[in-house]
Amino acid sequence: MVIDVYIHESSYIDNDVQIGAGTKVWHFCHVQSGARIGQHCSLGQNVNIGNRVCIGNGVRIQNNVSIYEGVELEDNVFCGPSCVFTNVLTPRAHFPVNGVYAKTLVREGASLGANSTVVCGTTIGRSALIAAGAVVTHNVPDYALMAGVPARQIGWVCECGRRLDDSLQCSCGRHYTLIDPHHLTQDNN
Repeated sequence: MVIDVYIHESSYIDNDVQIGAGTKVWHFCHVQSGARIGQHCSLGQNVNIGNRVCIGNGVRIQNNVSIYEGVELEDNVFCGPSCVFTNVLTPRAHFPVNGVYAKTLVREGASLGANSTVVCGTTIGRSALIAAGAVVTHNVPDYALMAGVPARQIGWVCECGRRLDDSLQCSCGRHYTLIDPHHLTQDNN
């Protein structure tokens, strides 16, 4: 069902698709059968949404991104231009997987930089920030700042996106506590 959305005339929306109110689908996009897209999302030029993909509310997918079956994006995720998802660990043209794909989850508020790659079977934590060009090969903690090939954690970021200093306090007023070397939690003030 597609109600109260903008879909550019050059885009294709297959049958059995749900797109939430206020969502915009720009030039040359394809949304495949069974896809579920939340409210107030934006799909930039040349975006492909695979079969049965679930996308939350407020998600921004920039130009030239394909979200393949097996990938789920929670609310308010940002996918930078040309970021890449995979859904099969050992792809072979002559050994098809017949619809069995590794699951990838991008948690609420996470941001993926331009040209970053997310290898399937991973979870990217809430409000994590993946640098441009990084290659994610393992799970990413909430609020982690990841960079490099393969991606490694180089710090922590606030929910607002700013890098946290050693005090784990952000200039926006949010405060965080390190639970252990790999887990950060936002304080309730």
